[in-house]
Amino acid sequence: MQTIRSQVYRFSRDNEPCARVAPGEVLVFSTLDCFSNRLTDEGVTMATLDYGYDVANPAAGPVYVEGAEPGDVLVVDVYDIAVADEGTIATDDHCGPLHEGMPYATKKVPIRDGYALFNEVRIPVRPMIGVIGCAPDGPDVIDGYVGSHGGNMDNRLIGAGTRLHLPVRVPGALLQMGDVHAAMGDAEICGTGIEIPARITVRVSLVKGFVLNWPVLETADRWYVNACGQEYDEACKAASAELHRLLSQQTGWSRADVYMYMSVQCDLELNQACKPCAVPLSLRFGAPKLSQFPPLIPVPSTIVR
Repeated sequence: MQTIRSQVYRFSRDNEPCARVAPGEVLVFSTLDCFSNRLTDEGVTMATLDYGYDVANPAAGPVYVEGAEPGDVLVVDVYDIAVADEGTIATDDHCGPLHEGMPYATKKVPIRDGYALFNEVRIPVRPMIGVIGCAPDGPDVIDGYVGSHGGNMDNRLIGAGTRLHLPVRVPGALLQMGDVHAAMGDAEICGTGIEIPARITVRVSLVKGFVLNWPVLETADRWYVNACGQEYDEACKAASAELHRLLSQQTGWSRADVYMYMSVQCDLELNQACKPCAVPLSLRFGAPKLSQFPPLIPVPSTIVR
């Protein structure tokens, strides 16, 4: 089982792969926190670091997946996320709805026996992957940003036991991931969760020749289209269109029936909405699994469920 330790700061078709794997292989991604582990104590803030999105959210990788071609789907089964024994939360003066007058601050949060210790409060640790995706076929995208390739989705549901489907845009897919949070609330309102180094164990596989325009997360009982936009309306429309397309393909229902079904059974939820900031708003649109129909996305041939 390979361990991926190389770190990159952008998703790019020009990134040199640090490893090659075959579909069905299990591998470990060893990740830094979103600050590259540079907030060493509470006396060091994001202002001290002159922190910017171009040096944010290092991702381990990229990994070349053999046989992955544009038009395929890369499937990532998340088996385990093992976090360090201390995480970091930080604020700055330009991120989130309460940014005006908010001081720069850094808070170290111990992790003990499955809980994060925040002042007098014990917060259950629920590790999730903030940044994960494949290389785009166009311009590079820095790791701090989100897009149709994946990237900084900050979807708190991308944790152990889930399956992520990513559009393949370049040969080999070039998978990378990082920015683990020990815990994070929907919207990540101050711009950071409990940022923490981690070891992520995953299995990669492929669905050949299936059109996917945005990443799709699969949990035990739901499918979630992950989309983004600079404003809510743009992100909502993108997620709605992709979920509508996939449900129409799955069920064979009319466009109107699918639209009405989405209105009564599907939930639109925020991933990251720490505006104002330059990072697009990230959201997820979830639909229940329907046992009467084939899966929304085919099961990869290299995985037996």
